[in-house]
Amino acid sequence: MRKLTLWLAFAAAASILVSVAVSQILMAVALGVLLLSGVPLRWPRVSVPLGLFLLWSLVALAASPDPAGGLDQVRKMYVFLILLILFSAVTKVSEARWLVVVWMGIGTITAGRGLFQYLRDLTLAKEAGRDFYHFYIADRISGFMSHWMTFSGQQLFVLLMLAAFLLFSPDLKKYLWLAAPCALLAGLALVASNTRSIWGAAVVGGFYLLWCKRKWAAVAMPVMLAIALPLAPAMVKTRVRSIIAPETQTDSNTHRLVCRRIGYRMIQAHPFLGVGPDEIKKEDVLFSYLPADIHRPLPEGYYKHLHNFYIQYAAERGIPAAVFITAALLLSWWRFHRAIQTLPPGRSDRRFLLHAAIACIIGTLAAGVYEYNLNDTEVLTMVLSILCVGEVAA
Repeated sequence: MRKLTLWLAFAAAASILVSVAVSQILMAVALGVLLLSGVPLRWPRVSVPLGLFLLWSLVALAASPDPAGGLDQVRKMYVFLILLILFSAVTKVSEARWLVVVWMGIGTITAGRGLFQYLRDLTLAKEAGRDFYHFYIADRISGFMSHWMTFSGQQLFVLLMLAAFLLFSPDLKKYLWLAAPCALLAGLALVASNTRSIWGAAVVGGFYLLWCKRKWAAVAMPVMLAIALPLAPAMVKTRVRSIIAPETQTDSNTHRLVCRRIGYRMIQAHPFLGVGPDEIKKEDVLFSYLPADIHRPLPEGYYKHLHNFYIQYAAERGIPAAVFITAALLLSWWRFHRAIQTLPPGRSDRRFLLHAAIACIIGTLAAGVYEYNLNDTEVLTMVLSILCVGEVAA
């Protein structure tokens, strides 16, 4: 029964790279088997701040002008059961390591699918006689997911895990021939996703890993990127240039600024409980907080959320909710860092897993500045699972 629980927990966590429906069905089966198995139930330490986040979300929902409109966020709380399932089932570092290896393997397959989609889009743009950048920007590669942000968010974690494996795993010599091509495919897929926030998160997470391994390599990384940029494909150069010189209706810079200013006004008006979970999706609510100096028509873009999870949670659930979920990630980072300091020098599975978990936390925090990434069930499931892996290693 314990083995069955372990395999079902593995399958639930690993399958999220392919299908959210399959993953959630497997979570339900794993939970049932776990409760019947007699395996001791365990919650990781990070469950405390995350539990406070969920509790505050329920309070904000109760105070919302339309509680029924926010019930989707209550249903999403089901995802947090992966903490109980995975941390109860996975009790050994070797088991946690295998889960990460499976993620890296499946992630390489999803990267390959994404690159195939990219080549397909190149052909379609050429056949249509369209400029590829403008043809591609509104419908990018998504792997097995339904949206490019979800795909690139997951691919970020896969790439950072592979980088941590290459830098800190004791099995590098044995598996270098396999890990290096996997990392190359994941990196190419991430570049092809054309997602600037994830590019930035990958750079920050990669900088952390290099700094922990060789500080000179971390310092050299920005220099190498600057040297490589002129040699990059035109699409990549255009996308990087858009960070400081965007096209008004093609790139989302101005649109995100509008969303951010709307969020600030919501926080000022409702600092403790926000406007209510998922109330931001409603146009009459969102645009009632539009600053007076911003006039319609607004820049093109998606206005169903605020494209920043710190502002989003503070605006819809109150500042305490944003503090609780951010604290959960930061406290896990601190705990994993302290665990690394107790390790003997040299490569080890624990060092590999702990650095991978920290890099993924850093990537999540960095990407969250420009995207509401934790609202994606697929990304949230991976983040919670990675926190469990880090807790086991710690």
